[in-house]
Amino acid sequence: MSIQTTTHLNFRGDARAALEFYQSVFGGHLIVNTYADFGMPAEVPGSDKVVFGLVAAENGFRVMAYDIPGQTAGSIAGGGSTRREDNTTITDQALFLSLASDTLDELQGYWDALAVGAVIVEPLAASAWSPGFGMLTDRFGVTWSVSVTAA
Repeated sequence: MSIQTTTHLNFRGDARAALEFYQSVFGGHLIVNTYADFGMPAEVPGSDKVVFGLVAAENGFRVMAYDIPGQTAGSIAGGGSTRREDNTTITDQALFLSLASDTLDELQGYWDALAVGAVIVEPLAASAWSPGFGMLTDRFGVTWSVSVTAA
């Protein structure tokens, strides 16, 4: 018997754009179902928003997302920010997404793609615990903690 956990992100109108972006970064297939797909009349505001979204890639990447009904302020629900101060990570965000890769080359490719329009919290570089570690908050407000899997 096995189980699988998948991060489910809640957005205020940006779920489709975020899912499309994550698919462009990690590959895989994209599934997007709107509220209209599940019976909400098309003339109702928000019927085109995401009620179920998934990106699943052969490399193991999986993320789900949806748009909170009636919310249109953009960005991820919960918001908040993350920053480095006195060599400490300071945050009021509820979660980070952790991304690990076997090689720095592979990780660098994901980092470069995620970094477009992002706020860099800590640049990708060697650390005491990994040949490559970095943190960024992407353009959708999701903070990623990325690292090369320690040998």
